[in-house]
Amino acid sequence: MSDINTIIFDLGGVLIDWNPDYVYDENYFDSPELRNFFFENVCTSDWNEQQDAGYPLDKATEEKLLEYPEWEKPIRDFYSRWIEMLGDQIQGTVDIFKKLKENNELKFYALTNWSAETFPIALERFELLQWFDGRVVSGEEKMRKPFPEFYQLLLNRYAVKPEEALFIDDNLRNIKAAEELGIKSIHFKSPEELESVLRRLALL
Repeated sequence: MSDINTIIFDLGGVLIDWNPDYVYDENYFDSPELRNFFFENVCTSDWNEQQDAGYPLDKATEEKLLEYPEWEKPIRDFYSRWIEMLGDQIQGTVDIFKKLKENNELKFYALTNWSAETFPIALERFELLQWFDGRVVSGEEKMRKPFPEFYQLLLNRYAVKPEEALFIDDNLRNIKAAEELGIKSIHFKSPEELESVLRRLALL
């Protein structure tokens, strides 16, 4: 695939392990039903993504406490213990990134849904975040995936042509949004599968 000159990586779930289960483990709630209710109705994925798009963490927490005062501890833990949800780099994908970087004709960008308040923690912890030619962070831009303007921001800022880019993300929703813009995409499931696809595309 010689027309590809740019690879755009998602971060969480692809290069960096982030998982609320590290805090809300099997011993946190008194029952699976309570755990399910919490994530389906209280601190939902949609709610967290509002903060990824720039909404203040403290304000979001206090508003949620007004709505669900009986869930105070788990609500407060969501962001006060956020650093415990941040795992290690996903070594298999990092190794692939290193191999890709041996190709001097490729450019690399990160397009991530990540709160501007917590992203500096990752920047300090993970050297791989310095390997990119540019990063676009949702919390800094006040927009996020899967909205097309967020992808377009990266394309415009770094003069990337959609037909010359390859996007890698673990969220199928985000993949479909990229493809709508004409960006070839890989739905990330494992480093092994990613490497296999990249070899088929003659990028490795």
